[in-house]
Parts: sequence; C-alpha cells; structure tokens
Amino acid sequence: MIQRDIYLKKLIDFKDKDLIKIVTGIRRCGKSTLFDIYINYLKEQGVQENQIIKLNLESQEYNFESYVELYNYISKRLVKSKKNYVFIDEVQRVDEFQKTIDSLYIDKNIDLYITGSNAYLLSGELATLISGRYVEIKMLPLSFKEYMSAFNENIDKQEKLLDYLKYGSLPLTVELFKTNPDIIENYIDGVFSTVIYKDVMQRNNINNKMLLESIIKYIFSNIGSPITTKKISDTLTSMNRATSNHTVENYISALIDAFLLYKVDRFDAKGKNVLASGYKYYIADIGFRAHMLGKKAGQDMGHILENIVYLELLRRGYKVYTGKIDNLEIDFVAENKNGIEYYQVSLTTREEETLERELKPLQKTGDFYPKYLLTMDRDLEADYNGIRKINIIDWLLEENI
Repeated sequence: MIQRDIYLKKLIDFKDKDLIKIVTGIRRCGKSTLFDIYINYLKEQGVQENQIIKLNLESQEYNFESYVELYNYISKRLVKSKKNYVFIDEVQRVDEFQKTIDSLYIDKNIDLYITGSNAYLLSGELATLISGRYVEIKMLPLSFKEYMSAFNENIDKQEKLLDYLKYGSLPLTVELFKTNPDIIENYIDGVFSTVIYKDVMQRNNINNKMLLESIIKYIFSNIGSPITTKKISDTLTSMNRATSNHTVENYISALIDAFLLYKVDRFDAKGKNVLASGYKYYIADIGFRAHMLGKKAGQDMGHILENIVYLELLRRGYKVYTGKIDNLEIDFVAENKNGIEYYQVSLTTREEETLERELKPLQKTGDFYPKYLLTMDRDLEADYNGIRKINIIDWLLEENI
C-alpha cells in the first residue's frame, strides 16, 4: 500500500476536531485507500475495531433507499460510551444524504469523514447545512514521489517518469504495472468511462456523448494553451458538429465538477492581479490524455510536463495561476502564505535562444520573489541572477516536501 503522507497528515491534524472531514477528488485517486491507511493509524493509537464504521456506498453491499436507512444503519452500530469514527465513501449516492450528514455531525461522540467524486457534494443544501463546520481535503492521484516509492531505489528515474507520463498516476496502475501491465489500458479506459458516464453525463443530464468527447479531445490536445469556449465551438462547428458557446461552457463545467479538469486563472505579474480572461486547462491525470489521444499524446512534451508541475504545485498547497508580464507568458505563478513563486517549464533549454526565451519573462517581473526554471536537462543546477534552473525529476522528488 503506497503511503499518502500529505493527505494522511491532514487527517491526523484534524482528528477529533469539531469538523466534518470531506475528501474530494477524481474517482480512483485513492480516497478509500487513504481511509484504510488512516484507520490503521487510529488502531495503532488504541482505537478499537468496534469504534470504526466504514461504508463504501459504491458497493452492492449497501443499498440504502433513503437517508433515514443510512442514518439508522450507522446509529445502531455506534458505541455509546466511546468516540466513534465514521467513514462514508461516495455519500452522494443516497438521496438527501445531507440530512444524514447533519444528523451525524450533531452527535458529539462521532468523528465524521466522507468522500465524494463530484463537486456536487459541496454544493446546494449540504453546503448550507454544514457551512463553517467542515474542512475539504482535495486529493489528487499519485505524485511522482509517491509513484516512485513503489519501486526499487535503484530503478532508472527518467524511465519511470516516462511510464508515469504514459500510464498516469492512478494508484492501481502501479500495481498493474508490476503484475499485469497488459491490462493497464483496459483499467484506464474503465475508470475514464465511469467518470464520464456517472460523474459527468448522468449527474448533469448530458445525452450527447459524441459532442462531449469532442470537447474533451480538443481540451486534452490543447492543455497549457489559452482556450475560449468560442474557439472550441467554432472549431467543432467547422467539423460539422455544430454547438453553442453556452453548451460548451456547460460541458466544461461538468468536467471540472467531476475533478477531471482544472481551470486555471491568469495572473498579471506586473499589476499583481488576477485577470478575467486567458484561462488554461490541465488534466487531473495525464494518463487519461494518453488514453484519449493515442499516438498523438506524446507530441507536446513541454505542455505535458507543465501539467505535471501544475498538479505538484497544488499538492504542495499553492494557489496556482498562469502568468502574464506585458506580452510574455510565465507558466505558473504559485501563491501561498509565504508569498509568490514563479515557474517556467521547458523540455530543454540547451539552445541559447530557448534559454533566453524562458528566462526573459522571469527577468521582467520587477520583484524579488523566488523564480525557477524546470527542465529535463541533466545539467548541474544553475543560477541566472536569482533564477534557479532545476531538473524537473529532482524537483518532483525533493525530500523536504
């Protein structure tokens, strides 16, 4: 079992706090396994088996017809004289689940943990009922460091990065890679199809699967590039798949709500403000891109690496924007409580012209925030007047994170 230390620490930090712990993220990113890891921790701390109640509502074992049935099932199993730790996977599968959550929260001998694979979980009535009484832990598939922890220390890191980029970072792909790599593609197809059907189409009453897949392929082909709904609409119309800006916008919103896509705002590094246009999109797991685009997936390695860096910055707790300085682009502006950091991502900067192009936007910011240039070059670390050039694999595997 791959340890998910970033997320485990968050659960430990919030243990027994008067808050509902809500873990969100795309299907199969490891939410249920995280609960298993945390439950092992609880047992090591002396919590008894009968104090732990765990339900996965995706399982056929549980088929509650109402929130009342769900509440009664849990209530009957509570140990009245002790703290109970209640874990519910995919709680949104039960109608009016919000009422169960609210009722369980009121019981002060319950420490409550839930998961969801759609942003719907924290919208509407539930958000109103538990406003100010929950913490959301946003979970992503495996980081490269977590991925590498499953393999021998002496394995070729660059070779594994290529596998990571090809097959993605869903936890089960690691096990399949070791035991039965021939079925990885089938597994990714199954997960992707489930996300599209259950979390996008079914949840949002979308019937036009062909149009949805066309929009997905367009965005997947253009990760890291500014995209507008009008451009997508015009492109599809030119391909005899006429649609409207409004429809495209609704479909993209559904993909974002399913945690398949991330929409990234643009930041003006000179004015230090967020702009209202120039959005870019990145994918929760790059393996889905390889699955959808086939042989074309490896044609834009620079933007693929951008996608990996974007997700890693999210894991490290940053609010991430794409950057603009005059008419130049900065790949990422990452902000946390300590301030701002700038990142450029490039496959290689061995050619002087490429190096100058990548450094120029960072040199023009006019501030002294940390600046990084991440590449696949296997050179020694370099410093260009305060701009640190780091190999992307070394950055992904940094020990202090």
